[in-house]
Amino acid sequence: MLQIKDTLVSLDLLERSFACDLSACKGICCVEGDAGAPLEASEVACLEEALPAVWNELSPSARHVISSEGVAYRDVTGELVTSIVDGKDCVFTCYDADNVCLCSLEKAFGEGRIRFRKPISCRLYPVRVKDYGAYKSVNYNRWRICRCAEALGERSGTPLYRFLGSALIDKFGREWYEELELIASEWLRAEGRK
Repeated sequence: MLQIKDTLVSLDLLERSFACDLSACKGICCVEGDAGAPLEASEVACLEEALPAVWNELSPSARHVISSEGVAYRDVTGELVTSIVDGKDCVFTCYDADNVCLCSLEKAFGEGRIRFRKPISCRLYPVRVKDYGAYKSVNYNRWRICRCAEALGERSGTPLYRFLGSALIDKFGREWYEELELIASEWLRAEGRK
């Protein structure tokens, strides 16, 4: 672990390679799991505000869940998460013609229809941030469904922290990220990788 300001960062962010391979995984990270995506409290209002722009792209089941339960709930640990359909899909998923799971929010953001891209936990995935009061831990959540992304990251030479650069900047700030880059450069040089 390394410390940057009030965060403890796993060395996996420096040492592991990663690059999403949507053609291989089909977006399964938005389907698999035992709860929805973690949310910051302020993001619930953003989801509700974006909802009209993506409503018609959501499945009838997702629309039913949102209408009856809302866009978010508290999971068994008390964490605020996006609502899910039948214990699987995030309510904001949609599918393309090739049955690839996409995020309706990110799609609408890319098309300029909304200002909220998607929850920061989704943008940071496969990294998870846990708040412990005085500090936050920043860890790589390794999961079998992302093996293809690890392989693509290896082939392309993309370290995990660089793949997530813009999301890390949005979460922790540019100064934090620049410090991470400096540490990564020194760490990898010392390890003989650069």
